[in-house]
Amino acid sequence: MTREHLAESIPKLSVVIPAYNEDANIAQLYVELKQVLTEMDMSWEIIFADDGSTDSSWDTITSLHEKDKRVKGVRLSRNFGHQYALFAGLSQARGKAVVSMDADLQHPPQLIPELVKKWREGHQIVHTVRIDPDGISLFKKTTSRLYYRIFSFCSGVRIEPGMADFRLLDREVLDRILQFREAGLFLRGIVQWVGYSSSTVTFQSATRFSGSSHYSIKKMLSFGWDGISSFSIIPLRFATLIGFLTSGLAFSGIVYAFYSKFISGTAIPGWASSMAILSFLLGVLFILIGLIGEYIGRILIEVMQRPRYLIWEKIGTDSHSTIGLKCTEQSEFTVEQ
Repeated sequence: MTREHLAESIPKLSVVIPAYNEDANIAQLYVELKQVLTEMDMSWEIIFADDGSTDSSWDTITSLHEKDKRVKGVRLSRNFGHQYALFAGLSQARGKAVVSMDADLQHPPQLIPELVKKWREGHQIVHTVRIDPDGISLFKKTTSRLYYRIFSFCSGVRIEPGMADFRLLDREVLDRILQFREAGLFLRGIVQWVGYSSSTVTFQSATRFSGSSHYSIKKMLSFGWDGISSFSIIPLRFATLIGFLTSGLAFSGIVYAFYSKFISGTAIPGWASSMAILSFLLGVLFILIGLIGEYIGRILIEVMQRPRYLIWEKIGTDSHSTIGLKCTEQSEFTVEQ
């Protein structure tokens, strides 16, 4: 294939969709995407990244590819997590503009033309901010807003509440993001961190087309902690501050006990209060040790340099990369950043 033919075969727009057990949604999402994309004056491709699904998601993706070669897919060897599946899909995208979105149809395909319009106006990143429907609980809304406030305070990187992984990235921005090598991926923070010209589009979030969310409370807590710990050492500084405060309180208690015993002549009665204070301080100490251990654990994961994900199978993509390993200068094209 000549360079001219290769250039013509490269799509203008790529749509990347991570999916885990979304067999009931994939076909409908394809129908809606095709309807939207065919009305746009640009070539396109759709890339599904199957995050080790245990249902028929991969069979559905394969069937769609047989009918429409613009549908492509990567299949991870197991469930590595949403962020890694998304990164794997992004690494296979060839478009000059790349849109990422979820497979559950809560991200409306009808918004893509607006994202592309903003991109053509010169914005290299086009974010979307979700307006939650009335069915979202007050607890979920409050905790989400609180988390992003804490994240922004700790990291200095501002993420607006409601801003998720439904966005458009310019090719230049995506190429920079694909160079990131950390094991703990938090793409929402990375996209904000890289800068570049950006714009924001709001949308009304829909309910899932089928099925239920695969994000458990445990996964959400782990995802939230990964975000903060991969972008900030403020928690460690907070631990140091607590250490100084508790040491100051303990020293004050010693001074007070010394004064009561040797100057005022009154002894402090009872062991209960002393044991309660000691137990509290030991509890704080173990919490801080655990916090430090979390950061040490992250360092261990980084230095082991294990692949972030393994691609088991691909259809329609021409990238030679099959693993999400950290590149070195000696690495060939068999590894991914």
